[in-house]
Amino acid sequence: MQFKNPIIGLCQQAAFMISAAKVDQCPDDQGFEVAFAGRSNAGKSSALNTLTHASLARTSKTPGRTQLLNFFRLDEERRLVDLPGYGYAKVPIPLKLHWQRHLEAYLGSRESLKGLMLMMDIRHPLTEFDRLMLDWSAASEMPMHILLTKADKLAYGAAKNALLKVQTDLRKGWGDGVTIQLFSAPKRMGVEEAQAVLARWMELEDTVPAE
Repeated sequence: MQFKNPIIGLCQQAAFMISAAKVDQCPDDQGFEVAFAGRSNAGKSSALNTLTHASLARTSKTPGRTQLLNFFRLDEERRLVDLPGYGYAKVPIPLKLHWQRHLEAYLGSRESLKGLMLMMDIRHPLTEFDRLMLDWSAASEMPMHILLTKADKLAYGAAKNALLKVQTDLRKGWGDGVTIQLFSAPKRMGVEEAQAVLARWMELEDTVPAE
């Protein structure tokens, strides 16, 4: 018998919950949260929308449009969080520092945070922002899964080579704790693999029979 991952149904019913400019504006710190992070223009919003089969996060050709912590409810216990993509955002320095300060406060204090999805443009991986997030993940022992986004921009062989190179760099710099995969929102490449990671972090079992 085949089984359907229950995270799929939850993702399909994902709905906007609240936006928070500060940690004290976030929902109650209980249950399960998975946060999505990425350098501006790394395809974070597109990945989030593709994984949830919805248009939850705003996509824009102007980097840095996500300026708040945006929470999306999956059920009463589980949430996804779209984090500010402040890496190379063309915004005033004081605003960028505000994002960074409250992002760090969220990451450092949130008990319900169970894992971090980090988006990297496959053509420009391991930026300074990515390395900072990897350092934080290792120091805090927070599970991290990387989506090498925009994999459709490269030929399949080139994409696999890029994946292997980043895997090697990750092992050298951060050990074996970080997982990684290819991902393409337009081609829906890697969607099931990423959803399986979400299900594991949110403690969901593959026990629902597929239709």
